[in-house]
Amino acid sequence: MKVFDNILETIGNTPLVRINKLAKDIPAQILAKIETTNPGNSVKDRMAVKMIEDAENSGLLKPGGTVIEGTSGNTGMGLALACIIKGYKLICVLNDKQSKEKMDILRAVGAEVVVCPTAVEPTDPRSYYSVSRRLATEIPNSWYVNQYDNLSNRTAHYEQTGPEIWEQTEGKITHFVVGVGTGGTISGVGKYLKEKNPNIQIWGIDTYGSVFKKYKETGIFDQNEIYPYITEGIGEDILPANVDFDIIDHFEKVTDRDAAVYTRRLAREEGIFVGNSAGAAIKGLLQMGATLTSKDVVVVLFHDHGSRYIGKIFNDDWMRERGFLEENLLTAGDLVAQHGNKPLVSLYAEELVSHAIAKMRNFDISQIPVMKDGQFVGSVDDSHLYQVLIDNPALRDAPISSLMSAAFPVVHANTPVEELCKLISKQVPAVLVALDNGKHHIVSRYDVIAAMA
Repeated sequence: MKVFDNILETIGNTPLVRINKLAKDIPAQILAKIETTNPGNSVKDRMAVKMIEDAENSGLLKPGGTVIEGTSGNTGMGLALACIIKGYKLICVLNDKQSKEKMDILRAVGAEVVVCPTAVEPTDPRSYYSVSRRLATEIPNSWYVNQYDNLSNRTAHYEQTGPEIWEQTEGKITHFVVGVGTGGTISGVGKYLKEKNPNIQIWGIDTYGSVFKKYKETGIFDQNEIYPYITEGIGEDILPANVDFDIIDHFEKVTDRDAAVYTRRLAREEGIFVGNSAGAAIKGLLQMGATLTSKDVVVVLFHDHGSRYIGKIFNDDWMRERGFLEENLLTAGDLVAQHGNKPLVSLYAEELVSHAIAKMRNFDISQIPVMKDGQFVGSVDDSHLYQVLIDNPALRDAPISSLMSAAFPVVHANTPVEELCKLISKQVPAVLVALDNGKHHIVSRYDVIAAMA
């Protein structure tokens, strides 16, 4: 039988998958290293176990001890798996911009979660850096992991991730692209790949509000570059020891909106359900696509799983509130355009019911607005007329005004279809759309149903 002794042995050997639709305009081969197949669903499993094992070997972590770490959630998950297998307690300190799913997952695997504010300086006693360090001094037999400056982080990727990518591409890789947070992945993988082939380009994906790009290009740590941002898992307001700027050839910044939009596009167009930093990574790569050729083999690493962003990136309301949602919203005007060449058929209040029936038959319509003195004063529809005539056939010769229903609601042409749905009901079968030319047109229940099909 082929059996692993524990879950930690399943870490690594993640697949390389071709990006097709999103990269269709780029001549190079674009391959994604999908780290979500690790047991903790992220690349951080690799370095979490490595840091713990190195701490054990050096005597920093003793039996029965408590592991403490400031984390965006993924490192915490990797540490949690290792702590479960090895018998340690885990305290994870997160900032409050992290998704609720990440916090819930950490609690589910037995970690204690402490939440700190995001919008404070790293040296502020409330920051997740400061709280992590303080807890490590207060709790007996504890060890502060410090993934930012713990060089076992990048060693893990030098020993594992880099060799995997080299072997999977048969040494043909020309570019490695990855979001940069602690810097362990890009620095470890980059070091290994450049030792194999110094010409391989290492591209780091940064976010607006982070210091990495300007520091790489100028050597200046500019406080003015720092401001709150939404993208999770990449960018920093500090310079972690794990970031080897000499290994990284270029930093590319990606906006919060683009990172979110392309995270969703990866799911919908490639079937790759990954997290926020993956959207930033693929968008950053596409921004640099003009520099690539048909001879290039590009590997872009996707850090973590999309299930950790259900309440945020994959939530339409959350995206819409931030102006991130890419929507081609149908409007009332769009529905009118589908039959806008036909005139609006109306009735005068003084006309007879028989006239309404004749117009419905001649124009093959079911609803007609009723007018008086140039204003819409009522409406009739076939189901109402049918019931009236079944009950009293003599009403064929009655004036429309004697049995018409309320006038149809009037909306503007730019009214979204979802708003029409709130107006159209069993009692209100249609609305009138006011067009820019001063005319009106009708949109029926059927028009909305056809548009939604």
